[in-house]
Amino acid sequence: MNESNASEERLIIQAITGDTAAFGKLYEQYLNEIYHFVFYRVRSHQEAEDLSEGVFLKAWLALEENPPQQIPFRLWLYRIARNTVVDHYRARKEHVGLEEASAVLTPMEGPEALVMRRERLEELQDRFQQLKEEYQEVLTYRFIVGLTHAETAVVMQRSEEAVRALQYRAIVALRNLLTAPQSAKTSTRGNGFAPNLIFVSSALDGD
Repeated sequence: MNESNASEERLIIQAITGDTAAFGKLYEQYLNEIYHFVFYRVRSHQEAEDLSEGVFLKAWLALEENPPQQIPFRLWLYRIARNTVVDHYRARKEHVGLEEASAVLTPMEGPEALVMRRERLEELQDRFQQLKEEYQEVLTYRFIVGLTHAETAVVMQRSEEAVRALQYRAIVALRNLLTAPQSAKTSTRGNGFAPNLIFVSSALDGD
């Protein structure tokens, strides 16, 4: 165990005993990371801030009775964040529109290039939201959040082999949707989030 891991382990032990200062340090260490994960799911800065705060509140309340035991604290937080986002959309059942998802585009290019990128994003978003939710989820963890296969397996509570297979099927499904005849492409409601699919599109060049 390196010095950094040992330091975090001490903070976790102290937080479990009710040390608010120790938990505050863990909060500062992981808030930005958890916030960005939540933001890619809800596409709203205010909602991402509120939900992220909720994640850490749930973590604080759970530490004493149900602390992370067999998984790293960071991935334990991701599990809580994942469940928080799921509960959020179950409560709201609200679809995020293209206009919000397109806000991540920065108009540093010429008008024609920007229009083409927006059109590409529109197509990717529409096809992405036609995927099964578990496909959307694994692509988000792997290509947007940047979790490894092993970390994704912990968060999704699957084996690493199962995650690799799921990722492969998700990429194939997305590629098939993008190359299908136009008449076969029908827009459907997604699961309520539209991540920055510019990053997801990189997965289509290799499995």
